Formats: sequence, structure tokens, C-alpha cells
Amino acid sequence: MASVKDNQLPPGLVSNLQQVLARRKEEDGGGPAEPIEPSTSDSAPGGAGADDCSKPIVLVTNSDGIESPGLACLVEALVREGLCNVHVCVPQSDKSASGHSVTLRETVAVTSAEINGAVAYEVSGTPVDCVSLALSGALFSWSKPLLVISGINRGSSCGNQMFYSGVIAGAREALICGIPSLSISLNWKKDESQESDFKDAVAVCLPLINATIRDIEKGTFPKSCSLNIEVPTSPLNNKGFKVTKQSLWRSTLNWQAVSANRHPSSGHFMSNQQSLGLQLAQLSRDASAAGAARRLTTQRKSLVEIESVGAAGKPDTNRVKKFFRLEFMHREQDDADEELDISALENGFVAVTPLSLSLKDQEDATAATSDWISSLLRREQ
Repeated sequence: MASVKDNQLPPGLVSNLQQVLARRKEEDGGGPAEPIEPSTSDSAPGGAGADDCSKPIVLVTNSDGIESPGLACLVEALVREGLCNVHVCVPQSDKSASGHSVTLRETVAVTSAEINGAVAYEVSGTPVDCVSLALSGALFSWSKPLLVISGINRGSSCGNQMFYSGVIAGAREALICGIPSLSISLNWKKDESQESDFKDAVAVCLPLINATIRDIEKGTFPKSCSLNIEVPTSPLNNKGFKVTKQSLWRSTLNWQAVSANRHPSSGHFMSNQQSLGLQLAQLSRDASAAGAARRLTTQRKSLVEIESVGAAGKPDTNRVKKFFRLEFMHREQDDADEELDISALENGFVAVTPLSLSLKDQEDATAATSDWISSLLRREQ
């Protein structure tokens, strides 16, 4: 549940109270009821209580978590531009490669966050949880922003990586709910990229973001598609924007066995997690769930233990326990066609790939996006 200051009322409750009071006063023959002026979630830390109601709302999410420098740079720039009221709802920890997953049968905690100029919350869930919750009307006093922006992600999400990508999933969830969206990723490369590249990536994308906001209001933004924007490794040296198609490129999933001597503390940690997990399982799950699989994941690590709840309390003498770590192993691209996202990105272009919810709409979305980008470039010249 979101933290609420003393004497604050949830926006939905305030709205209902206003309607009830208005009806009662009219029935009694009086004039319209005085509106309740709550200190709602939109006046949470971040100074957004002074939102200009004439400006559209833009929701920002990501997959890298609340501490992501890409998020900070993006929100700072949007606030500085002043074209919109910025609201933020992001995972509290890194949820990269979480795909389009949602949290079921578990409570999701929401905590207010400090981001200057924006109403911000961090969520103990996935990027899709964040967008779905934000659009539900349960957290914010609105349920339909003008635009959802997901990013800026550390690492590209080209090709079949899109199916794993949490940052694209956040934008896709907005599209499912009928909200235009952008997902933005920086092609981060080890030993080459640096934190300042996020600020440069924002500078490159900002004209496109501003044009998106203006053209959605005009009704000229491409319909029924989300734009995935891939920024090259050296953002300021980009060769321009290129509308691309999704490639078949993907990283190789590489599972490595992890031995105890490589992670000497893992055994102690996992035993503590196991004890806590068993207690929680016994308290919160029905006895009929015995035998269901339970997944224990260490904080900020990729060590995973799979254990049967039905085996709780049984001796370990005949059971085998193994540990594995998953890594994405990047490989050389197979196709040099610059009409494809990964090729355009590696060749220094900002790759803009329209993504639709159905194959039927994909071709139309690509054509509409190409025309829209071309019109933007002509306006800039």
C-alpha cells in the first residue's frame, strides 16, 4: 500500500465523497457542495503538488529500478522542458529481463520516492505491475496519462531480446491499455560506456519525446503502436533516426554451474532464505499447495534455488542441491541489413522500431511511423 501522510484521503475516496455531498446538498435545495481539497498522492514528495492542470500527464517507468541514472536523467529533462506534469512509478530494484510478468497472489508494496519536480513511487513489483497499477486509478488521482515512457534502460533490447525486456514490457502494457508509449534503451558496452552517456541519450531523444507529446494532442501520432527507441553507444555521434524492423538477433542464454567455493557465503545465505521461505510458505499458503514449486532468489544476485514445498521437513540425505547463474552472452550479428534494428544500432543510428499488438497492424504501424518521423525531420530543417 502506498504511504499516505496524516489526514490525507485517497483520490478515489475523495471523488466519491464529493459526489455524495453534492447530491445531498442539491436534494436539500441548496447550491452545489464545496469541493473537498485533499492532499492527495499527487502532492507527495517531489513538489508536484503544484502541477499545472493545463499540462498533460506523462508517466515514466523503467526496468532498471528507482536508482537508475537513466531514469534520473530522463525525469530531470522532462521536468526542465515543462511540457508536461511528470509522474513516476518504477520498480524498487532491477527488474531487467523480467518480460511481461505480473505479480499475483502476493502483496505489492508501494513507497513514495524523492525525485525533484515529479510525483514518484517505487514498487516492489515488475515494470508491468508499475504501469498497470498507475493506470488503475488506485495510486494516482488519474488513470489515463497522455503518454507512458519506459526507460532509459542500460543495454539494448533489439531483436528477440524484446521478449525478455522489462523496459519494453512496461511500454507494451500501456499500449494494451490504449495509451501511446515509448521505450528507450542505451546500447551500453562494458569498458566503453559511462554514466554521462545517459544524459547524452536523453538529449538525443528529447526532440522526439517533445514531438510525441505535441502530436498526440494534435491526433497526428501513429495509432496503435509503441515506439522502441534504441540509442547507439556514443549517443552524440549518432547518424540520425532510422525507422527499423525487429530483427531475429538475440543473446545466447548461458547457464553456469556455481560451486560453493566460488561463492563461499551463498550456503549460509541460502539456508537462512530457506528457513524464512518455509515459514512464510506455511503461514500464507494453503495446505493443498504442498508439492508446488517455490522459487527463492537472492537479493540482486542471479542465484536461484528450486525446492518443493511438499518436501518441507523431510531429511536432506537423498536430495541433490545445485546452484546456477544465468548470463546473456552477446554474439556477433548475423544480418547486416540496416532496415533491421540491431544493424542500424550498431552502425550508429538511433533505431526506432514500431511495435504493435498484432501482426495484422504491424505493417501499417511501420508505414505510419516512417511518415511521422519524416515529417518531424522536415519540420526541423
